[in-house]
Amino acid sequence: MRLSLSSLFFKSPFEDLQEHADKVKECARLFREAAVCHIGEECKQFDLLTEQVARMESEADDIKRRIRNHLPRGILMPVDKFQFFQYLREQDKVMDEVEEALFWLSFRPSGIPDEVSEDFQHLVEAVIPPIEQLSDLVALARGYFKSKSGAQREKMKSLVRDIRQYEREADHLERELKFKIFNTMKDPLVVFHMVRLVEIVGHIADHAQNASDRMRAMIAQ
Repeated sequence: MRLSLSSLFFKSPFEDLQEHADKVKECARLFREAAVCHIGEECKQFDLLTEQVARMESEADDIKRRIRNHLPRGILMPVDKFQFFQYLREQDKVMDEVEEALFWLSFRPSGIPDEVSEDFQHLVEAVIPPIEQLSDLVALARGYFKSKSGAQREKMKSLVRDIRQYEREADHLERELKFKIFNTMKDPLVVFHMVRLVEIVGHIADHAQNASDRMRAMIAQ
């Protein structure tokens, strides 16, 4: 008797991957809220939002461990297991960078310098869409690896292109903001802090794109 692929394991690993992606998406919302709060200087919720992100990152780590522990060596999957774990690693890195960005923001209780506060907010807004779209990408993948639908595959490729474009836009804003920091600020400590903070925020979009590229590789099989 021939067994369907889905019957070879009790639960598709893509279900847990979706749960992880949804945590990442929720983390993006909290990151935006915390960053805007910090820029405004008057918000009293920054520490609370940071704690919520840390708690969510811990929950995402639990999901990541569950995925790894529930994939025995001999299990059959519709994708290459190594590529699957690479995708998970990059998606998880998004949350790590969000937590790191909030950590660096906390070093300046007085908020972002006025000269670059608006530009920094634009950068934060630019990295949100590629994070949020990872959840949609995994949802499409769950359907595609069951149906192998050509239409579903094209939707995934289109979403990967969108994420890549968002990353390019964020990268452009990151370079422009660094240039402005170096040309408007005199305090070397402030320059160092802001450049490092901007790089970390830019890494958020980088890892989102890396994740989408891994998904593109999986559907290319």
